[in-house]
Parts: sequence; C-alpha cells; structure tokens
Amino acid sequence: MKAFQLVAPGKAEITEVDVPEPGPGEVLLEVTGSGVCHSDLHLLHVEGLPFPMTLGHEPAGRVAAAGPDVTGWDTGATAIGYLAWGCGVCRQCAVGAENVCERFPRAFPPGPGLGYPGAMAEYMLFPARALVPLGDLDPVESAPLADAGLTPYHAIVRSRDLLTPSATAVVIGVGGLGHMAVQILRAVTGSRIVAVDVDPARLRAARTYGADEALVSDGDVTAAILDLTGGVGADVVLDFVGSQATMAIGAATIASYGDLAVVGLAGGTLAFGGEITARGLPWGVTVSTPYGGTRRDLHEVLALARQGRIKAQVERHPLADAAAVLDRLEAGQVQGRAVLIP
Repeated sequence: MKAFQLVAPGKAEITEVDVPEPGPGEVLLEVTGSGVCHSDLHLLHVEGLPFPMTLGHEPAGRVAAAGPDVTGWDTGATAIGYLAWGCGVCRQCAVGAENVCERFPRAFPPGPGLGYPGAMAEYMLFPARALVPLGDLDPVESAPLADAGLTPYHAIVRSRDLLTPSATAVVIGVGGLGHMAVQILRAVTGSRIVAVDVDPARLRAARTYGADEALVSDGDVTAAILDLTGGVGADVVLDFVGSQATMAIGAATIASYGDLAVVGLAGGTLAFGGEITARGLPWGVTVSTPYGGTRRDLHEVLALARQGRIKAQVERHPLADAAAVLDRLEAGQVQGRAVLIP
C-alpha cells in the first residue's frame, strides 16, 4: 500500500509498505480521509522520532478486518479514530482521558501519526477501543473532527464555568482548529465570541461560523479587545497559534481570574514572576496547554456534528499530493482543514 512517511528529520515522502495484519484487540481500518494538521509540520522538525513513521493523526475510515477477540465492529462500518493511545488501565484511562495516561507521565501518549503508523496511508491499524462509530457522518469530511474538533472542544469544556452568557471568549487564529472553536463556542455557550486572525478571509468566514466580532491581528487588536470588554478583558482566551505575538495578545487581554489556553505550537512564551511588575498577567489567571481531549469528548464532538451544529471546512486532496498540501499549509494557504484521500 501507499503511505506518506517521515523518513528523516525534515523529509517526508510517499513510500510503499506492506498492508498490516490486525492482531488481538486491533482493527484494520481502510482510510477514507486523513486530516492534515500544523502538528504534522511540527513533526518534520522534531529530533528523536522513530523513522520511518507514517504521518496522520486525524483518521476516518471503514473497518476492513478485525483481529482476534474484537467484538462490536462489523466489516464496512465507518469510524473515526481517537488520537491518544494510553495504557487503558490507569485511573485516567479508566475515565476515557487517555490523553493524560499515567503510563506517560508529564508527556503526551503516542498515537496514530504521533509515534505509531498514522492515517496518511491506504490502511492502518487501530486499537478497537480507540475507534468511535461515525454513523451517518461523511467518512471523508468528518476526519478533522478527530483533532480539529476534539482539541478545541476539550479546551472549551475546561473553561465552561466561565463561559456564561455575559462572558467574552477570544479565539486567536481561526484556521484549522480555530474555525471549529468558534462553532463549538456558539453551539455550547451563550458567550460573546471574538475572532482574531491576520487573514481577512478567515475573519469573514469566522463571522459565518458564529463570531460576534472579527478583528485583524495588528497593533490595535489589544486595545480593541479591551475596548469591547470595557477594559476588563476577556474571560477566556483560546490561542490556536502560540507564537510570541499571539501569546502577548492573550496576556494583555485576559481578565483577572480568566482562563488562557495555549493550544498552538509556534514557540511563544509568557512572562511570569513573583511580583506584579514581572508577572505579565493579571491576578488569578489560569494558563493551560490542553492536549487533545478525552474519548468522551470525541463522542460529544460527533454528536454536535450529527446535529448539524458544527462542520469542518474541508479541502479534499489525493494522498499523492501530501507533500504539496503540507507546503500550502505552511504558507497559510489552506482554508479550514485539508483532508488527504487515499
């Protein structure tokens, strides 16, 4: 079969590999779509990864075969894959929070395309427990829900107590994950939603997804957010970029005792110290770096999709164009989420 593999640091290409055989507890998934994420670009520059490694952590597909002792999955059934494969037995995994499995303390658990062979291929293996039925959802366009839907949903759920009808939520970066965050906020909260991005086209799209305000990320954006909130600041800021510039916006606009969630991996930092002059943040702020979400979160994301309340904006591309799609993503030319189709 064909697979798009990371073969060396900074180098990924289409290769030919054997179709894997499912073992006990495993399902062979015929991939119908694999979402392309900025994390895939990040992996191109990470040292110490196992090579070769098939990329792709947003899988959707059809069950092609089931290994011994697998029940509940019929051949041809469509499914989406959960991105964190924990041990399955620790106290976190017991409640579906395999994204914080204790077998991998202070680190993220591996998963498809993140240590194990991923979804940018014609077939892939999955632990049966890590698959969630798609039902009548489109098996191509649903693929991004595995991360672009799951991760913002998880970040939003963590701050749900603050996201009241009188609250303001700022979404910085309304691309792959951020455009889903706007929709999820509109679906599950009554809060005012402020979208921030450098791309006017993405801001126009954000308004169609439910953003109340859409602000260009320039030198005036901090003042604009503070003006919108009467100087108080936003109750929740979700940063899907994570650069020095965007984290500075978050720090300058978060309200006292607000939640600042940094999801993006662009390498920014926050000033924090024991004295208020060095802190760079108002009193009481909670800063988090959420990773993925729980298996229950993924079920909830799919429920919102079935209700028609969220939908990924998808560009379809053949698997053979994977390298070119990554180049377009790095250049900021992808609107919403690109999905590779084997």
